[in-house]
Amino acid sequence: MESTQDELAQPILLPKQYSSSPEPVSSELEEVLSNTDLSYFRRIGSATLIELNILFRLAGPAVVVYLLNNVTSMSTQIFCGHLGNLELAASALGNNGIQIFSYGLMLGMGSAVETLCGQAYGAHKFDMLGVYLQRSTILLTATGIPLMIIYIFSKDLLLLLGESTEIASAAAIFVYGLIPQIFAYATNFPIQKFLQAQSIVFPSAYISAATLCVHLLLSWLAIYKLGLGLLGASLILSLSWWIIVVAQFVYILVSDRCKYTWTGFSLQAFSGLWEFLKLSTASAVMLCLETWYYQILVLIAGLLENAEIALDSLSICMTISGWVFMIAVGFNAAARLVYMLKT
Repeated sequence: MESTQDELAQPILLPKQYSSSPEPVSSELEEVLSNTDLSYFRRIGSATLIELNILFRLAGPAVVVYLLNNVTSMSTQIFCGHLGNLELAASALGNNGIQIFSYGLMLGMGSAVETLCGQAYGAHKFDMLGVYLQRSTILLTATGIPLMIIYIFSKDLLLLLGESTEIASAAAIFVYGLIPQIFAYATNFPIQKFLQAQSIVFPSAYISAATLCVHLLLSWLAIYKLGLGLLGASLILSLSWWIIVVAQFVYILVSDRCKYTWTGFSLQAFSGLWEFLKLSTASAVMLCLETWYYQILVLIAGLLENAEIALDSLSICMTISGWVFMIAVGFNAAARLVYMLKT
């Protein structure tokens, strides 16, 4: 147990040598900064351009991934909006009032993988990346169980907070279909951070784009052709997230870029869970505080006199705001990755 704690606390250990390994981080930046033939300002300017090039190369696909995932959820609300004002208000309350809490919590806890995998990758402890991925997935899945209970009793919670019976009942139906999405989050975010730590970002972008197309088609069929309403819309949204998870995991299994970082399932993932939980919780608190602002606004809007119109209007504003937020999240992930790979 003590060795596990040391491993978690100090992820940068002595490098393991492989006959072939992933590409090392470029030393171009160090060469520019140490080139005394250039003036100080020339060195700073060249180094800045190199850093920006690396950052935008990583941030671009990461931003696209987060934006596409956001558009997937947004499109579900658009489909619900065509069903009526009540359905749009219900999906806004369910998506932004309840689901966003799970999103922030899971994404925040998954950020621990980004930190540990980035350090382990830089230290050439490639086999530990797979262990960290599995460890995080176990913890996030366990966290999903109490979240599922919140979803099940969402109607009672919304009524307790003063929401109208009509909107709370409709929102609860929408939220029931989002229960499978909780566990998709629990697997998706560790996988994304696992891939990003290795500078593998384009496959996730391609998968998200393809899934969005499938999601639009399935949502149209479920809502308009099969008449499944709010429950069908949210179930299709959950299914789309699981498609992303399965596709990314298949990529990990078949890609040569992950052959050293993913060596199969390991019982080692069940050790050091408490220490990993403490690190994950610290990461989650920071992001949850940001998402709770949005959540509180939605819940307050539901208390206004004309709750349906208020929630409908706020959902449109928050959709636009969500795009800006996802761009910031993508750049944040890229900046952290660049830092980890260079330390």
